[in-house]
Amino acid sequence: MPVLGQLAGQLKQHFALLSQPVELAAALDDGPRSRQLADFLDEVAALSELITVTRSDDARRPSFAIRRAGTDGSVRFAAIPLGHELTSFVLAVLQVGGHPPTVKPEVLDQVRQLDGDYEFTTYLSLSCQNCPEVVQALNVMSVINPRVRHVAVDGSLFKDEVEARNVLAVPTVYLNGQEFDQGRMTIEQVLSRLDSSAAEKSAHALAGKAPFDVLVVGAGPAGVSAAIYAARKGIRTGLLADRIGGQVLDTMAIENLVSVPYTEGPRLATDLEQHARSYDIDIMTPHSAVGLVPGDDLHRVEVEGGVALRARTVIIATGARWRQLGVPGEQEYRNHGVTYCPHCDGPLFKGKRVAVVGGGNSGVEAAIDLAGLAAQVTLVEFTGELQADEVLQRKLRSLPNASVVLSARTTRITGDGGKVTGLTYEDRVTGSARDVPVDGVFVQIGLLPNTEWLEGTGGALAINSRGEVVADDRGTTAIPGVFTAGDCTTTAYKQIVTALGSGSTAALSAFDHLIRTTADVDVEAAVA
Repeated sequence: MPVLGQLAGQLKQHFALLSQPVELAAALDDGPRSRQLADFLDEVAALSELITVTRSDDARRPSFAIRRAGTDGSVRFAAIPLGHELTSFVLAVLQVGGHPPTVKPEVLDQVRQLDGDYEFTTYLSLSCQNCPEVVQALNVMSVINPRVRHVAVDGSLFKDEVEARNVLAVPTVYLNGQEFDQGRMTIEQVLSRLDSSAAEKSAHALAGKAPFDVLVVGAGPAGVSAAIYAARKGIRTGLLADRIGGQVLDTMAIENLVSVPYTEGPRLATDLEQHARSYDIDIMTPHSAVGLVPGDDLHRVEVEGGVALRARTVIIATGARWRQLGVPGEQEYRNHGVTYCPHCDGPLFKGKRVAVVGGGNSGVEAAIDLAGLAAQVTLVEFTGELQADEVLQRKLRSLPNASVVLSARTTRITGDGGKVTGLTYEDRVTGSARDVPVDGVFVQIGLLPNTEWLEGTGGALAINSRGEVVADDRGTTAIPGVFTAGDCTTTAYKQIVTALGSGSTAALSAFDHLIRTTADVDVEAAVA
């Protein structure tokens, strides 16, 4: 059976963009996965006259390098790059084959100027939606600078290597044999770790920008929606964010976005970015806001790196992040058995015992997913009943290797110094402590608003006990000219579709504020 199937036609169109010959040099053994990789590479080569398959030698088998004839640059995969990594593979082939990467010219210049030899290894799983961004960033660097080398390793293919390095979260990146970082990273963030002046240069580029009519802080669904609505009014619009997509990037299947029957978080984030870039929006990434200074005419948003942006109106759309348990052992074993993404890290716990903390929809869905991989799944819920939808509860109860513990307060995560070995909870009915031997703990207890950076407003901005920015149904806050939208607010429901709506509402409210308070806004052009 063909490996690519119906994707072959789409890939053929992509490979028509090649301008240079590309060689897929495979290191194979006699195993079934090598045969599968060989079939994959042969099918790819059949799609373009510029792609050929050869044999090579490498310690990891199966693996292959993507090479441009006559150059030292190459990209290596110790994986059969399907699933989320198919896009990484296609982009690598195109970039090695002469098609330019969609990266800012100044960033590419920083990559070319790196002084040193860098050997990167990224451990990934094909079900991880966070891994491709890291893989693609390091692949671009290895194509641009021959002194940068990168191999992407599928942990399920090289279990001994993963266990030897105690990799329990993906993506995990090693540099020159030492652990470099874990989790999602952009190419700019990688550069900031390698070049101490990169972050300063990036922040300096923001200095001296003219005041914005609307400055949106945060680029999840709410922030992008707000920026698009503001830009459509013909007013000067800025979008400041660490990354475009926000929490959506950590979401897998999305089936409740009206008119879109199914999509996935990274794809939706890409769509959001493409839509935003089709308008005259000054997109500033990756940057983090560290303070808001309200003003009479202009507000100041202070940015990490010591610079500030000015704006007549500001829309706060910084979203939320996974809430943590706050118990002993959680930080010590984070990414070494404690994780927050079952889709990303679940495959690393195949055949092992895991616990899921949280009985809402996300927790029960995680337990159901993990039950297909793990030997045993124990769901621990604080209250006396699960909060998830009944259809999910029925599915969970039908699984023979899943159990539920109710009225349980998680008090500690234990380990052997290198990885998780257990979870301790208190029975809230009897008060007794119970130990559950597990190899991994998946925390699924809701979201925490990203609003700490607003604490310096001296109380001018109302923030409730849950850390949410208090706003009315128009997104209006206690500070004139400052609006808010999305998961960082007091909105009743934290959903993608509601965030999109609240972003547009906040932008319309900001525009209404501008035309009532600012003399030089071109109302006729904006309305037209």
